[in-house]
Amino acid sequence: MTSYNTVNITRQDEIAPGFYLLSFKSPFLVHQAQPGQFVYLRCDNTYDPLLPRPFSIAMVDGEKNEVAILYQVVGRGTALLAQKKELDRFTVLGPLGRGFTLPPSGRLFRPKGGPKRIEPLESFPPSFLRIAVVAGGVGIAPLFFLLQRLKDLPDLTIEVLIGARSIKQLLLGPEVKSLSPQNKLHLATDDGSYGFHGPVTEILATLLKADKMDLVYACGPEAMLKTVAGLLTKYNVPGEISLEKQMGCGVGACLSCVCKTKGDKENSFLYRRVCKEGPVFPVQEIIWEE
Repeated sequence: MTSYNTVNITRQDEIAPGFYLLSFKSPFLVHQAQPGQFVYLRCDNTYDPLLPRPFSIAMVDGEKNEVAILYQVVGRGTALLAQKKELDRFTVLGPLGRGFTLPPSGRLFRPKGGPKRIEPLESFPPSFLRIAVVAGGVGIAPLFFLLQRLKDLPDLTIEVLIGARSIKQLLLGPEVKSLSPQNKLHLATDDGSYGFHGPVTEILATLLKADKMDLVYACGPEAMLKTVAGLLTKYNVPGEISLEKQMGCGVGACLSCVCKTKGDKENSFLYRRVCKEGPVFPVQEIIWEE
């Protein structure tokens, strides 16, 4: 269920240079949103900029009835949003899109001679799941909400991999660590200023090579996601990825955010709307452009 709501800002913090965590009251979103979904937010009460902006839901606080988004200032709209203060109001549409498939609705199953896949829980007995959550930059936003939900589930081992260009752009590491003792945190920076020196996907490759992962969730820059997809295909591990695309309407009408995916027939393809059929897709469905 989706609805327009006028909400009040409860807090806004610059958690890293140019990166903001904004919280607002929304009992509706608290009860309706699922990890991986997003909201469409008008950054200012004017028509300049004309279009609202999509933001992944990063955190949900049921006790306070608050929702938080994480964003980077990259243009006029987000620059206006960064000027907002406590008690300021704006209009938000959501929750939108398709979110992540949560383990309670399925467990890992490998049919004899076939690839791993997720099947309905009622069809197969639960099994111990080893999960990797891979984030690049602000891609940690929908994955943090996912981790909030995963922390209450039994029989999970979770490896959280967060990558950034430098230490100044590593986001929500301490929050992930304090969220649950079952989260094993790995940090990587491209310039070596903190943690592993190199792409975060190299850490994922090491875990997959050691056969330590059963399921992978990922969100981040397209180049990172393409590498993740290649690794999961190589090691025959299922996963879901959240795509980042520029959007026009946010509800599937304008077709400005399509991505190429595999069709039902062999060697066929079709275009799907990231805002409607996504932003989360099974990694095996995406056809990556060269």
